[in-house]
Amino acid sequence: MKKSTISMAVATMFGILPVSQLTAQEQGAEQVEKIAIVGSRVSGRSAEELPVPVDILDAEALQNTGQTEVGRMLQAVAPSFNFSSSSISDGTDALRPATLRGLGPDQTLVLINGKRRHQASLIHINTSVGRGTAGTDMNAIPAAAIKRIEVLRDGAAAQYGSDAIAGVINLVLKDSAEQGSAGLSYGEYSEGDGETINLDLNKGLALGDDGYLNLTFNYRDRGHTNRAGLHGSCQFPGCTTLADGTLLAGDPRELTAPRDTFRIGDADSRQIALTLNTGYQLGEGELYAFLTYSTRDNESAAFFRHNANADGNTPLQDGDATIQMGFLPKINSQIDDLSYNLGYKVDFSNQASLDLSYTWGENRIDYETSDSINASYANTLRYEQGMSAEEIRSSIPREADAYGLELSLQTLNLDYTKEFDDFSLALGAEVREDGYKILPGEEYAYRDYDTVNGVSIYSGLSGGLGSEDASGGIQGFPGIAPASSVDETRNVMSFYVDVETDLSENLRVTGALRYDDYDGFGHTTNYKLAANWFVTDNLSLRGAVSSGFRAPSMQQLYFNNIGTQFVVNSQGVLVSQEVGTFRNDSNLAQAIGIPELTEEKSQNWSVGAIVKLFDEISVTLDYYAIDIDDRIVISNRLGKGLSSTLDAALDASGAGAGQFFLNGADTETRGLDIVSTWNTDLAGGDLDLTLAANFTDTDVVRLFTPQGSGLETVSVEQVFSEQDISIIEEWQPDSRISLSGLYRQDNWDMTLAFNRYGEYTVTDGGTQTYGAEVLTDVRLRYHLSDDFSISLGANNLFDVTPDENQIGNSRGGTIVDGQGNVVVSSPGIFKYSRRSAPFGFNGAYYYLGLEYRM
Repeated sequence: MKKSTISMAVATMFGILPVSQLTAQEQGAEQVEKIAIVGSRVSGRSAEELPVPVDILDAEALQNTGQTEVGRMLQAVAPSFNFSSSSISDGTDALRPATLRGLGPDQTLVLINGKRRHQASLIHINTSVGRGTAGTDMNAIPAAAIKRIEVLRDGAAAQYGSDAIAGVINLVLKDSAEQGSAGLSYGEYSEGDGETINLDLNKGLALGDDGYLNLTFNYRDRGHTNRAGLHGSCQFPGCTTLADGTLLAGDPRELTAPRDTFRIGDADSRQIALTLNTGYQLGEGELYAFLTYSTRDNESAAFFRHNANADGNTPLQDGDATIQMGFLPKINSQIDDLSYNLGYKVDFSNQASLDLSYTWGENRIDYETSDSINASYANTLRYEQGMSAEEIRSSIPREADAYGLELSLQTLNLDYTKEFDDFSLALGAEVREDGYKILPGEEYAYRDYDTVNGVSIYSGLSGGLGSEDASGGIQGFPGIAPASSVDETRNVMSFYVDVETDLSENLRVTGALRYDDYDGFGHTTNYKLAANWFVTDNLSLRGAVSSGFRAPSMQQLYFNNIGTQFVVNSQGVLVSQEVGTFRNDSNLAQAIGIPELTEEKSQNWSVGAIVKLFDEISVTLDYYAIDIDDRIVISNRLGKGLSSTLDAALDASGAGAGQFFLNGADTETRGLDIVSTWNTDLAGGDLDLTLAANFTDTDVVRLFTPQGSGLETVSVEQVFSEQDISIIEEWQPDSRISLSGLYRQDNWDMTLAFNRYGEYTVTDGGTQTYGAEVLTDVRLRYHLSDDFSISLGANNLFDVTPDENQIGNSRGGTIVDGQGNVVVSSPGIFKYSRRSAPFGFNGAYYYLGLEYRM
């Protein structure tokens, strides 16, 4: 990593500070809600006292979901949170988009112990929820390390800076100096796949009398799932289409070819994660630190390349394909995530505090494509090296390092708070540096060996046998060339002020103002005003209004490559296309006059009520409105024939189509959150019931293209397709409702949850609305002793899946032999939509777990 002004300043700063410890104090459930939580810089506020909604989800609530990933846990207990699945979507298969209130993954800010968390280096380029955005890897932190998760469901850019448009998720790490646990679970899906082993180890250690060290280790091994349909189209040349549309097999290999050629489902995933959280008293304050590390290996699959795929599976001089029975390319990704924080907080005797901290984080993804070939290289082996067909088959490389992505973040924070008689004041400053790199892959991964400057160099040499010009780059997940490598940084300076006061005994008002100055688009100032009116002991009203922003992410500014994307054409047929993603300062973008990206701007307002019906029952209702202007979106795949300027630029780049990041949309989001809890005694035990719901609707109210650019003559409907609009408006459920109950009696406890996912609509060639579904989760735990317990459970107990797919399918058809016998008949390989599946499509998952508490 390059030395920077920040890192050198931090080394100097902490080099002169002495070391000390802080006494760790265990806190009960009542105390947990009385510490400083996200949404307020004043300690001692409970969630109910805040003027904005905050969910506090403790470790037990997360564990009771039976899930092993933080993203899935949050989805189960927080209806406003979505964690959509997709398949054959390249890097998105291994790193799912996490969203809040139906907005984009990059419009939610994630914190660790109140400190800004770095994003993942991946940007979702393919067609999935969050296309064109980059979010945070929610699964990089092991659940066993988390004490609680705080979800602030309100705009908070005036308090925390960029990205906090939909809200803020704060992961608070365990800080016990004594307690610990060991947990082991095994589970699999009803189809017999997706086998998952999860091992958690957590232990708190006392550092003398004045400090704590809390350590967590996690190992998670999840096998892949496969819900692909049968390959119903011809895999070999020579098929004849009959009058009724069926296909008559020509090549005899067609009759015995395997039909389970695709792998559509969850990726193979193996993760090791370590977390450290520590505090130590130093004089009147606390020296604190945390470290998180995870490494995750994933393997997902691309599209199968069959024998008759001449571009991707090169026919040789014997007339047969390079890989005769076809091949299924694998996308192997290694995701390494590391962050650490070091800080010192001192409390003064005059009710003031000062907190100085430094945070560094990095997410790196390295991609390797295996079980594949660079089809153009087969022609080089034939024409340049004179190899025979069999020699080519035995020697052509089958794997290559495609490329790497690296995103880093370092921040230096100074926060000051002071309690006065009539109000509370908080002041702060932040210096930040963002870094982003694209690391090129091997030549074999990206090079087009049989084409130079758009000219086929082996034209006319085949004698009518085999190929002269095949696709360049390794099939399935091609590499990035050195010309597209990136090493960029950006500096940010921020200042904020927060004020909170009680105007009367029943009325609390808060205000915040923040100034941020960015390299690139410049500066922005944002505000927030909020109030809580305690009408009676059983009723309070709250509301907030704020402005916000989201700076263009480093990935949106600098990601660029040319890769293969599979899209549905105007005839409803799935076809491959070489699509270039061009950064806004590229030669192509400048040639057509595309301007630099600027910040998204938002206006948020919300009103809500907290009602206590009885001592045991409380209800909160919050209505919210979020208007976003200049939303950054990725354009449609723009091909030739739309603009002469664009045509010339595409010719120069070598891409068949191009896509760009643009400030191109204004959106409006309206929604309602409802949370109700009831705690009571029942049949000699304790019953806790929670009803939570989210209803949300997002509309694109305006689309526009840059004035004076080469796109100005292209219609907006061509720059932003119907599918692009549908992703923003419809690909996430319009509602989520969760009813869950936890019952404890003697040595038993049982969790039963009903999760309803509302309708969502996907546009993919055609348009299909997927109906609402209710998933049932159950978990039964028996305590063999005070320390040891065994649990048995099921997620999606009744094996519910989304509606079967009717659009955007591929490889469907009916093949018969010479006697009319059906060889295969299939509607296609995509039994379920591969584009968006809010709860996946794997079906029922059953598991067994053991836990020992120390």
